[in-house]
Amino acid sequence: MDHSGHGTTMDLPPFTLGRGLEFSPDVFFLVGCLLALGLYGWGVARLRKRGDSWPVSRTVWFTVGVLSIALMMCTKLNDYGMVMFSVHMVQHMVISMLSPIVLLLGAPITLALRALPVAGRGRKGPREVLLMLLHSRYMRIVTHPVFTIPLFIASLYGLYFTPLFDFLMGSKTGHIAMMVHFLAVGLVFFWPIMGVDPGPHRPGYVMRMLELFAGMPFHAFFGIALMMATEPMIGAYRNPPASLGIDALSDQNAAGGIAWAFSEIPSVVVLLALVFQWYRSDQRLAKRRDRAADRDGDQELVAYNAYLASLQARGN
Repeated sequence: MDHSGHGTTMDLPPFTLGRGLEFSPDVFFLVGCLLALGLYGWGVARLRKRGDSWPVSRTVWFTVGVLSIALMMCTKLNDYGMVMFSVHMVQHMVISMLSPIVLLLGAPITLALRALPVAGRGRKGPREVLLMLLHSRYMRIVTHPVFTIPLFIASLYGLYFTPLFDFLMGSKTGHIAMMVHFLAVGLVFFWPIMGVDPGPHRPGYVMRMLELFAGMPFHAFFGIALMMATEPMIGAYRNPPASLGIDALSDQNAAGGIAWAFSEIPSVVVLLALVFQWYRSDQRLAKRRDRAADRDGDQELVAYNAYLASLQARGN
């Protein structure tokens, strides 16, 4: 019986972490991960070659983000994810919520803008095309919370609670497209919130926190709905292979618990990152003001004291 959706019989043994972590590459994601690491490494090397610095922490973050995708898609976790809802949910949560956050902390767009050469006058190279895309109306739309929050929510309810999920699971191409969609949704959702790379939509820190928490309750409700269901809700996982030795409803409940837990974990990670960025921004602003005060003899403070003196004179 075909359970994989890839056209192959998958009589997998019962799931263990060791079996799940065995190397089993998906060619599309393997090539994509290697290409991403190669291009990022080229960008860093180009900066170093011309004497510019690039934070090691950003390189580490980006590398961890790419490796997290490879871990989900180039091991047997991907094989088990085709027949176990709980493993699939781990893949979904990591690729749509953890991987994007870590990738964005690596600031790949900033690196590209600094590393790509400037085209000659009247010409358009990769850097110019990237800048045009960043400033385009399309990018302003897809990174606006009015678009990203409903998209983030629809990727749960509109996918799993409709026949679309079973359709995508029916072919390897559909499965790859679904995983790419999860990653893309996570990137456009967290990009304006993280605020490391330049982008068309850059709200203040308080608004970013509100955007972050706006979608999380829906995520938690989705997990609770799966946990409280009294029968399997997803056709692709209704009849798991007997070799796994699992019950479909119990596996679905576990998937719901994973979805619910992941609504909390990334929120904490992003919140900590936002608080740190806010602190760093305030520190930079304070330093700029101190330098300005040193240059002009703190004219702003002198003017403010004069204003207070005038108010006191009027009162007298």
